[in-house]
Parts: sequence; structure tokens; C-alpha cells
Amino acid sequence: MDRPYDIVLFGASGFTGALTAAYLARAAGPGVRWAVAGRNRAKLESLGLDVPILHADAADPGSLAELVRQTRVLVTTVGPYVLHGEPLVAACAEAGTHYLDLTGESEFVDLVYVRHHDRAVRSGAKLLHACGFDSIPYDLGVLHTVEQLPTGVPLTVSGFLRVNGRVSGGTLASVLTIMSRARQTMEQATQRRSAEPRPADREISSGPGGLRYVGGWALPMPTIDPRIVGHSARLLDRYGPDFTYRQHYAVRRLPQALAVVAGSGALAALAQIPRARAWISDQVKPGEGPSPERRARNWFKVTFLGQGGGRRVVTEVAGGDPGYDETAKMLAESALCLAFDDVPDRAGQLTTASAMGRPLIDRLRRAGISFTTRPAK
Repeated sequence: MDRPYDIVLFGASGFTGALTAAYLARAAGPGVRWAVAGRNRAKLESLGLDVPILHADAADPGSLAELVRQTRVLVTTVGPYVLHGEPLVAACAEAGTHYLDLTGESEFVDLVYVRHHDRAVRSGAKLLHACGFDSIPYDLGVLHTVEQLPTGVPLTVSGFLRVNGRVSGGTLASVLTIMSRARQTMEQATQRRSAEPRPADREISSGPGGLRYVGGWALPMPTIDPRIVGHSARLLDRYGPDFTYRQHYAVRRLPQALAVVAGSGALAALAQIPRARAWISDQVKPGEGPSPERRARNWFKVTFLGQGGGRRVVTEVAGGDPGYDETAKMLAESALCLAFDDVPDRAGQLTTASAMGRPLIDRLRRAGISFTTRPAK
């Protein structure tokens, strides 16, 4: 509390950053001390917010170190994180400042664990990644499901996403970066497996599901979300002695399924070619994104089937525009939760489920994201 700010938002002039800043302006009460930060003061002033503006540059470690010493919680929307993010998370780990981002880049998450987890444990900093649509609906949805099942028994949870939305330029840039760095991602994952201790008396398995037909087509979903869920399960004994999670993307008809598979494969192939990657990036430039009218028509629903100890339940997590309006809400509410709520006393690289859990679920429910559970038929 001896720091001048509770929350600082870095990167507020970007598309998602501006939405997050606008949400904080509505949701943060008069007692919340918060500020925005970046290298371009004019762009930050154009947001029209009545909050302090701080200078910091992702390419200037000295300015980042000064920035994080001024706040209890640092929120960043500046990606791709594997290219721009490490100096900021390193400064937070050193200063004992809690850190939140929106990354879906598993390479960056593994790099942070290997290089900065131990330092954050010593300083008391919580390092939280994927605090938006990647991966809060899945991480907290699985936690909510697990809490409805018996304790001390093997548990299995399957997640199925249905979604309607469009991407911004920043999101597209991050996706292309991930797809173009498959070798580096595997190398970093190997380093993490060597560095991270695993539970000696518990089995944890999480990953994309297989192709299934369940009244519609369930496709493998090879995103960062199952890895985040697996990290939560390793940190929380409540997930039981043997826990399995599989995640799917759900579509109703076979032509849709074939289009998703073909489109994903084509994008991954083109991402390996620098000229093709640049051309795709030019179609939606960083800072551009769906209009308010388009976002108003977007939605998401994740359905989880959980079972264990003779009990089966269905959880649904649902909300509006997933990539931007709801992501801004999730990120801002995560920052407020970390700054003001009674959360577990843990440090190092954590997840939203292990660092905040039920207090964050309650916040998101009050903010309009639904978490419902019913017995499975």
C-alpha cells in the first residue's frame, strides 16, 4: 500500500488495451488508484480518461523497472509477448509486483516459468498469463466443475467451445507469431519440463480432445487453454489424485468442421512463409478490430462435462463478445480481484484458478459472465 498506484495498465492505446481502460474507468470505484502507461503520451491522452499517464517503453528496461515499482498490480496488453513481453515480467518478478497479461503464447509462458518463476516466489510476485478469453472461461469453468464433484477421487472433465466472433490486428499478429515458432515452442516446453517439479503422488493429463461426434462435431482445440488448466490441476489438490481434461471446438455440421480444419491448416502453413505472414498481417493491422456493432452480435459458450466418484455434472460458462469486450472485462476484473480481494497467499507463475479462484468467479458473475452447473442426464 506504500506504492502510489493499485493498478497500472500498460498498452492502453492498443485496441484491447483501450477497451480494458474504458472498462476500468467504469468499474473501478473512487478508492481505486490506477493509471495508464505507454511510450506515446498523445495516444494515451486521446483516450479521454481522467487518470494519470505514466511513461514507459517496452524496449527500455530501465523505464519498465521504474514503472512497476509504482504499482501493486501491473496489467499489460502489449504483444506478441514473446517479442515484447519478457523485460516487463522480469521487472515485476524483481520488484514483487503482481503481473497480468493476455498471452496465448505457450512459448512465452514456459520461458517466463524457466527464467522468472523462482525470483517471483522470493519477491512475492504473482505472475499470471492468459487472463482473457485465453484462458479464463476454461480455467475457471473447470474449477467450477471440479468443485461440484466428489473429493479424493479420479476426475475427468471435457470442454466444448461454441463461439461467434472476429479477430483484431493484435490477435492476428499473436496467432501468426505462435504458428511461425513451432520449433522454439517445443524447445521451450522441453526446458520447462526439466525445470518444473511434478506432483509425485498425483496424475494430471490435459490437452486438446480428439475428433468426436456428440450431436455435432467436436474438433481438437490445440490452444494454450488445456495447458493452463493442467497447471491449475498441478497446483490445486482439489482436482483429485487422477485428473484428465480434454478441450474441443464444437460445430454443428460437417461442412463447418471441414472448413475449420482446412482454414487452420492453411493459416499454419502460410505462417511459415515471411511474405505470406506479412500479407496476412496487413489485412487487419494492429490497433484495428471489430466495430462496437459487430461486437454486440458476438457471443461464446463453453460447456463442460465433468464426472467422478459416481457423479456427472454439466457446467456452462457464457458471455458476449469473447475476444474483446469480455476479454477486457476478464482482464480488468482479474486486476481488481488481485488488488483488493482475499486471495490465496501464493507467489510465482500461477493461474487464475490457483491465484484467485472463487473470488474471481464471483466478480465475473456480477459483471455478467454466467457460470451455471446442473446434474448431467
